[in-house]
Amino acid sequence: MKKQHDFTKGNIFKHLIIFSGPLMLTNLLQTSYQFADSLWVGNLLGANALGAVAISSTIIFTVLSFVLGLNNAALTILSQQKGKDDETGLKRYLNAFVIILTILALGLSILGFVLAEQLLLLLGTPENMLLEAKAYLQINFLGILFLFGYNFISTVLRAMGDSKTPLRFVIIAVLLNIILNPLFIAGLNLGISGAAYATIVAQGTAFFYGIIYVLSKKLAPFSAPTMPSKQEVGLILNLGIPAGLQMAVISAGSAAIMSVVTIFGSSVVAGFGAAQRLDRILMLPAHALGTAVNSMAGQNIGVHDWQRVKKIAKYGVLYNFSIMLLVGIIVVLFAEYGIRLFIEDTEAVAFGTKYLQIIALCYPFLGINFVLNGIVRASGAMYQVLVLNIISFWVLRFPLSYIFSSWFGDTGIPLGMGTSFLLSSFVAFMYFRFGKWREKQLFSRSK
Repeated sequence: MKKQHDFTKGNIFKHLIIFSGPLMLTNLLQTSYQFADSLWVGNLLGANALGAVAISSTIIFTVLSFVLGLNNAALTILSQQKGKDDETGLKRYLNAFVIILTILALGLSILGFVLAEQLLLLLGTPENMLLEAKAYLQINFLGILFLFGYNFISTVLRAMGDSKTPLRFVIIAVLLNIILNPLFIAGLNLGISGAAYATIVAQGTAFFYGIIYVLSKKLAPFSAPTMPSKQEVGLILNLGIPAGLQMAVISAGSAAIMSVVTIFGSSVVAGFGAAQRLDRILMLPAHALGTAVNSMAGQNIGVHDWQRVKKIAKYGVLYNFSIMLLVGIIVVLFAEYGIRLFIEDTEAVAFGTKYLQIIALCYPFLGINFVLNGIVRASGAMYQVLVLNIISFWVLRFPLSYIFSSWFGDTGIPLGMGTSFLLSSFVAFMYFRFGKWREKQLFSRSK
C-alpha cells in the first residue's frame, strides 16, 4: 500500500511530480507498443500488410477511445470514493464497473468479429488488403476483453493514487509484444495473424498478471461479482457516455483537419503525417498531467476540499507550462532531425519542419486544456468537458486551420492550429474560473 498516495494531504507539488512521472513513462511505452507492431509487420511482411494493420488499427483505436472514455469516468468516480474514504462505496462501484465493462467487452468482441469485413469495407479498404486486414481485426476483437481489462486495472490503481504499479503491466505487455511479433509472424509463419496473436497474448498476460498482483497485494477492494444497482449503473453511464463521446469528437476533429491538409498535395500530407507522429510523443507529458490532476482533484473533491483543488489546478498549469515550453524550445531547434527519422522527401521534410517549429511554441497552451479539463472532469462534469472539446476542435481548430490555410497557404495549417490552442486554453480557463462545474455532486457528503 506504500505505492498509493493520499492526495488529500501532503505537499501538492511533490505529489504531482511523483505521480505524473510514471504516467509519462507509461504513455511513452504504449506509444512504442504501436510503433513496434508497425516496425515488425512492415519489415517482415511488406507494405500491403502494413497498410492492412493501419486500416484495422483505425477501428481498434475507435473502440479503445471509447474504453478510455469509460476509464475517465471510472477515474472520477473511484478517486472521489477513495478521497472520502468510503470503502463500501468503492467496492460497490468497482463491482459495477467490472460487470458493465465485461458485458460491453464480450458484446463488442462478438459484434466486431462478425462485422469485421463490413467495417473494413465501410472504410474503403483496398481489395488486395481486405483478407489480411479482416484476419488481423477479427483476432484483435477476440482479445478485446484483455485490452479492456488491463486498462481498467491500471485506472483503478491510479484512482487509488498508484501510478507505478500500472507501469509494470505496460512494461510486460510491451516487452512480450516486441518478442512475440517476430516469433509468431516469421518463426511460426503465421503472417499478419501472428502480429494480432502477439498483441492479444501480450495484453492477456499483462491482464492476468495485473489481476493476480492486485488481489495478492490487496491494492484495490475487488470482490466477487454481483449485479450492480440501477443507481450505480445510471451514474456510470451518465459519466461514461459523454466521456466516450469526448474521444469520438477528438478523433472526428483530427480527421477534419486532415481534410484541410490533403488540399495541398502529397508532400504536405507526408510532412504532416511525420509531424503528427512526433506530436503524439511530444504531447505525452501534457496527457499525463491531465490524468494526474484528474485523480488528485477527484480525491479532494470527494472530501469537498476546494481550496486544495484550486492549488492542484495552479501547480498543474505551472508544471505543464514549464515542461511544455522546454519541449517546444527543443522541437524548434531539432525539428528537422525528428522529421527525417520518418521521411527524406525534401518538400515533405520542409513542411514537417515548418509545421513543428510554428506549433511547438503553442504546446504549453494546449497543455493548459489538458490540465484544466482534467480538473473539471474530476468533478464529474463530463458533458461540460464534451462541450469544451467540441468548441476546441469544431469551433476553433478546424475552422481556423481552414481559414488560415486559405490566407497563408500550407503555412496557415500550423498557424491556425496554434491560434486555436491559445484560444481554447482561454475558453478552458474561463469555464474553470466561472463555470458551474463545482456544483456537480456525484455523492452525498455523508457515507
